Amino acid sequence: MNSPFVTALLAAERPLIMEVKRRDAHGTDLLAGRTPAEVVAAYEAAGAPCLSVVTGRWFGGTDALLREVREHTVLPLLRKDFVTRRAQLTETRELGASAVLLTAGLLPARTLRTLVIGALRTGLTPFVEITSEEELARVPHPEECVIAVNNKDIGDRERGAGDLGRSLRLLPAVRAAGTPCPVSAGGIDGPEAAARLLAAGYRGLLVATALLRSPDLNAWPTVNTPPGMHM
Repeated sequence: MNSPFVTALLAAERPLIMEVKRRDAHGTDLLAGRTPAEVVAAYEAAGAPCLSVVTGRWFGGTDALLREVREHTVLPLLRKDFVTRRAQLTETRELGASAVLLTAGLLPARTLRTLVIGALRTGLTPFVEITSEEELARVPHPEECVIAVNNKDIGDRERGAGDLGRSLRLLPAVRAAGTPCPVSAGGIDGPEAAARLLAAGYRGLLVATALLRSPDLNAWPTVNTPPGMHM
């Protein structure tokens, strides 16, 4: 699989997809007076292998935010939004992203297949988010996708605390599907939870709110950090 996003994540000492997001699910400001450029600089200093940028309106995102982040980093970028049309794939590439979020629970099987194949043909890594084995079974070409278990639920606009047990339960099935890079996403509230998921076998974690509120990004685990230990 020739994917700058996956290559960077798999080679990282601290395999966290660090997210730039203006607001949380409750509407609370997460930048707290910082510019996106300042957030990106802090993430790079902490060893981020790649970044996620939320362009979805639920969280105060815009296409301009992705363009701004692209201007300040050469790291591979994931565009997080509700992508439902092929035209959005071309748009995502033009905005400077290397990967695109596809939410399996929101897409009919035929549409999901069209978008995964379209992303690959556009030069984007499909970052397919699932919450169940049924959704996983509908993912085409999983060996060419990042498959991410979302610990939160779209049905409540991701306002809940999240269920990290979902990631632990689904990891064997995600591995068996053939993805080179299983990811746990959402609800990862601190370094200890992150260390447990990495120790369980996840090759990457997508973390947003907790990182944006973290007083010390270097306290987050590396691949060699035992669960329960801080850096």
